[in-house]
Amino acid sequence: MADAAELISERDFGFTNRHFEFLRKMVGEHAGINLSEAKRELVYGRIARRIRALNLNGFDEYCRLLEEEPDAEIGNFINAITTNLTAFFREEHHFDFLRDTLVPGWLKAGGHRPHVRIWSAGCSTGEEPYSIAMTLREAMPPAALGDVALLATDIDTNVLAHAEAGVYDAARVESLSRARLSKWFRRGRGANEDKVKVVPELQELIRFRQLNLMQDWPVRGPLDLIFCRNVVIYFDKPTQRRLFARFAEKLGPRGYLIIGHSETLYNVSEEFELVGRTVYRKLN
Repeated sequence: MADAAELISERDFGFTNRHFEFLRKMVGEHAGINLSEAKRELVYGRIARRIRALNLNGFDEYCRLLEEEPDAEIGNFINAITTNLTAFFREEHHFDFLRDTLVPGWLKAGGHRPHVRIWSAGCSTGEEPYSIAMTLREAMPPAALGDVALLATDIDTNVLAHAEAGVYDAARVESLSRARLSKWFRRGRGANEDKVKVVPELQELIRFRQLNLMQDWPVRGPLDLIFCRNVVIYFDKPTQRRLFARFAEKLGPRGYLIIGHSETLYNVSEEFELVGRTVYRKLN
């Protein structure tokens, strides 16, 4: 253990820079999230709860568990860190794949007005569907968007209300380029100067709806692309199998499914082939 001068928190457990950097590296590798310095206390609070639940003595033991037995705890670790934690262009390679591979394919197959249907399942506070919408707006001619529809769903009506409003703390968009900030967001004034709001051009592409993945899906198919990232880690294997089978039913021939870095279809579904980093294509 480091000396007291290195402690980040003097609460129940010692929490050092070494602990924070190790956990930040783990969440980056497994969930694609770059935790900022501002997230130190969030990490402490959420992992301290895991330490208590596991009856461990502190962060040394917890980090050792993740290092030596990752399969036993990595899902719970990612859950603890990522609950309602999302970001614009999180796991950016997924949006690169959408821009560089899917959009050109849709335009080639559908001409000037392709018929495209996308579902963001488990959209939380909206950063994912708005990132999809930005990618589409940047990669497709305006006329080509006339028959493009994006459905965003979540079980939580509170986060959906946040998503539909499209208003975020300015700190949430600090990682975006100046070009994207100026094009896709408007900064508030007066009492709202620390807020930003997405422009109507993004909002008009998206329909937000409440949906429980364990119940009926009033989702019209066939779909071309489903984003369902960092959601199935909450379910056991039998539930995951049923869920991915239902996704396959909703996707059209050769449709795509994108999942999170802490997730896999290995031993869960044989209806997809891996074509990129946690990017799958339906086999038929």
